Amino acid sequence: MSLRLATIVETLGGELHGDPATLIERLAPLESADASALSFLSNPRYQKQLAASQAACVIVGAALRDAATARGACIVTDDPYLYFARATRLWKARHAPAATVGIHPSAVVDPDAQVHATAWIGPLCVVERGARIGAGTVLKSRVTVSEDCTIGERCIVHAGAVIGADGFGFAPHQGAWEKIEQLGAVVIGNDVEIGANTCIDRGALQDTMIEDGVKLDNLVQIGHNVRVGRHTAMAGCVGVAGSATIGAHCTVGGGAIVLGHLTLADHVHISAATVVTRSISKPGHYTGVFPIDDNAHWEKNAATLKQLYLLRERVKAIEKTTKS
Repeated sequence: MSLRLATIVETLGGELHGDPATLIERLAPLESADASALSFLSNPRYQKQLAASQAACVIVGAALRDAATARGACIVTDDPYLYFARATRLWKARHAPAATVGIHPSAVVDPDAQVHATAWIGPLCVVERGARIGAGTVLKSRVTVSEDCTIGERCIVHAGAVIGADGFGFAPHQGAWEKIEQLGAVVIGNDVEIGANTCIDRGALQDTMIEDGVKLDNLVQIGHNVRVGRHTAMAGCVGVAGSATIGAHCTVGGGAIVLGHLTLADHVHISAATVVTRSISKPGHYTGVFPIDDNAHWEKNAATLKQLYLLRERVKAIEKTTKS
């Protein structure tokens, strides 16, 4: 269970400083890496950890070349974090068992579903009537793909995810709720990864769309008729309400909420715990988090916020008087 540094560099590139015959037996963070481990450093703030690390080799950027070579072996590359990501994939490809294909005996697949011969349907999964699973896609255990939903090629859907449950649609009538049947489906593109226990609801009249390359963390909720643009990533516990449109190459931090029927442009980045209450048409980084404080101070500040409108009107009146 080892790789020579020479093999890593021959496969992934980079500029090696050190013995190419050195054997790497594991990948590890700087602080816990030992003389058999490959690690990386992408943030100069942690340069002190670099000097103290016992790693066999460290992946660094050009700015840290001298510091890294003074410590020991290193691989210099333009993007150390990306290089490390590729190293993890190389490691898994060389050391993990061959990919399993087919359908686990405990899975339930409707006869009218279509599962590509190179896909894997894991234990206790359910693939319902009319669903389509593309080439090279992996459904981990207990995944449910509801009727008529489509998952593209090379996707990974982690344990417990539900694709195509009914969207949350009800019409009020005489103090009660009448169900709106959800007649659309979910269409997921290629190279999408969906975290454990994430739910993507089917559309009411049109399909919920998850475009190519999207990455969804665990416990994400995507409402009905939502469209998520290509290569957008959302961290854990994000909620996107129905009919929202999220652009391409966006990021949404953990616990953030996007309200329904809003549109976010491409390259919009939302901080964790932010509630997006309006459409955003300009790329950028947006934050709406009330700072944490001890409870007594927080209550005073929250009460003060309620007076901001009156304070604004008073300031406007004073400015008007001053100008006149």
